[in-house]
Amino acid sequence: MAIRRVTFRLYPTNQVEQKLYYHQRLHKELYNAAVYNRKTQYQKFGHSVDYFEQQDCLPDFKEVWVEYKEINSQALQATLKRVDYAFQRFFAGLSKYPRFKSIRHYSGWTYPATSGWTAHTTGDHGYLELSKIGLLRMRGHARLWGRPTTCTIVCRNHKWYASITVDVDDELLKNSRTTGTGAVGIDIGCKVALAISDGENHQLIEAPRFLRKAEKKIKRASKDKRRKRAPNYKKKVKASKRWNKAQKRVSKLQRQVANKRANWVHQVATVIVSGNSYVATEELEVVKMTRKAKKTNKRKRQKAGLNKSILDVGFGMLRVAIKYKVEETGGLFVEVPTKTVKPSQTCPQCGTQHKKTLDERVHQCDCGCTMDRDIAAAKVCLLWSQDRLPGDGAALDKRGCSSSTSKTRKHTGSMKQLGQKKRQKSQSIVGDAETPTETL
Repeated sequence: MAIRRVTFRLYPTNQVEQKLYYHQRLHKELYNAAVYNRKTQYQKFGHSVDYFEQQDCLPDFKEVWVEYKEINSQALQATLKRVDYAFQRFFAGLSKYPRFKSIRHYSGWTYPATSGWTAHTTGDHGYLELSKIGLLRMRGHARLWGRPTTCTIVCRNHKWYASITVDVDDELLKNSRTTGTGAVGIDIGCKVALAISDGENHQLIEAPRFLRKAEKKIKRASKDKRRKRAPNYKKKVKASKRWNKAQKRVSKLQRQVANKRANWVHQVATVIVSGNSYVATEELEVVKMTRKAKKTNKRKRQKAGLNKSILDVGFGMLRVAIKYKVEETGGLFVEVPTKTVKPSQTCPQCGTQHKKTLDERVHQCDCGCTMDRDIAAAKVCLLWSQDRLPGDGAALDKRGCSSSTSKTRKHTGSMKQLGQKKRQKSQSIVGDAETPTETL
């Protein structure tokens, strides 16, 4: 069974929307209480609180705060699991120490099981029924539908969404897409978003530049917002009504840019996968590529402009979309190690490397090979992944490259992993387990 996520737009009535905001606030307060509990227990008593201890405290917590009895218990456990995952990332050095969240930065909550919610749909519009909240009309279309497993309620820009995960049958998933037998190499860039080459023919897809085109409107709206009275939460100063209206206008423009980019990414990825079952592209570390320049750097403005161009194209979104669409059809997705192969500096005809600056857009080699720099890089990615690059004799299985068949998926912090740990705990305990006396 394959797991797919479908997002529907919710249209609640005024009465139901007030209940949604009420549940959102309760989940936010539980999140902050769990963070405070972990912090104080360690600072005052040297005791490290884990997820299971906080989960066992939920019955006592609901006896004190009776309003939480109206909320689904598994949804409360998922909120505590979100806190546990935040601390796991902090201890692994992947993020900062978890902070208290305001209602502005707490988007929603999750139902990890089908209890507490029911989706009355077959993938094309329908209704969502939430316990203690009511019935909500939802609109959206799922390319594939299966058995619903989890549901996440999200509030973004005062609009409500339901993100539902479904288990799709593998045969249905495989038959849903038609693909060819072609093999291509892809180079991702800023000016030319995608350079695609199959060894003989090539194609260039220009960057859509959605952010650059809407930048003037966003700056004008942001300037208008700065003229209004902004909120100051430390001094307990509320935002003016005009500031809130200006903020909504800025958010709307930014949301339009993001939606256009996501739509373009999926369209391009679908076209690529429809004719090719083998895709090779360079391995890019987008986080490091878009890192801010140091304060002592004299080219800070140039680096900021480059970062904006990289994020405008959506390097990471393109790679992820192409990868999972190729894997759906049973194809192969190969990532070429950029640091060792250097596709932009390597000649696809003789395999020698020549240093080039970013302003050199034409590849010229002593062997007589002359072509566009991006097309040459795409061709190098394809030849290297197929072990046909001149001067490079390493086999594909010895290169340590990541592909859709060799890379295993890690379920970090997933509910499946949590269930296995709970079963191990219940099997190791004889009799009734003691409930900790500490409350959240």
